[in-house]
Amino acid sequence: MTYLNFARLNAIDPVAFQSEKPYPWINPHGLLTKTGYHRLLETLPDVTLFTPLFGESRKYGQQSHDRFSLDYNDSLDIAQPWKEFIAELRGKDYQNFLRRLLGIRSFELLLHWHYTPNGCSVSPHCDSKRKLGSHIFYFNPPQDWNPAWGGETLILDDGGRFDYRSAPHFEDFERVTAVEALGNRSLLFAKTGHSWHGIRELRCPKDHLRKVFIVVANRCTPIDRLQRFFGRSPISYD
Repeated sequence: MTYLNFARLNAIDPVAFQSEKPYPWINPHGLLTKTGYHRLLETLPDVTLFTPLFGESRKYGQQSHDRFSLDYNDSLDIAQPWKEFIAELRGKDYQNFLRRLLGIRSFELLLHWHYTPNGCSVSPHCDSKRKLGSHIFYFNPPQDWNPAWGGETLILDDGGRFDYRSAPHFEDFERVTAVEALGNRSLLFAKTGHSWHGIRELRCPKDHLRKVFIVVANRCTPIDRLQRFFGRSPISYD
């Protein structure tokens, strides 16, 4: 079986994507096949495998992005559907899709899961310079998540006013657009000097987690190559 819906991927217009404001982004439904989405949803990694990242200091005075995080590597003990899905992400069809949409040629993919509990948020930020783009797959089905709890990624329009090396608040932005994040939805966006985004504080029950899987297209720098040589993964966080 396949996990990625290549017909839908190939139907996305790169010109329309690159013309989107305030920066290139798209929030489509169904980029995973129906069966593939449910297989991945049913076999998500358990939170016990994750590293808690809470109270971590950030540059430029931005607030900590609190969550549980799990980086993918080939030795990770995960369910077979996820191994098959990741093989598709590493395949030429998906990589060519990213090249076409983001207008890039050379990159490497870094993959990780984030689970976020009640009371946590992601302060407005633009991502690190090494990122070229991110593709966020959402894994909270409507029957398990109340939209009133939050969890939507917010696309933030600063009108070109803020330096990325700053720490604005959500209310400082000219326009805030909440993407749809329930069910088989994903968000793909390009990194720019003003690609501000974030997540307001979650208000979910304590036994629920916001769950996403993130594909990052990164520049492969000499430092990254050196880390690979010594068996370490390049840092992929925003």
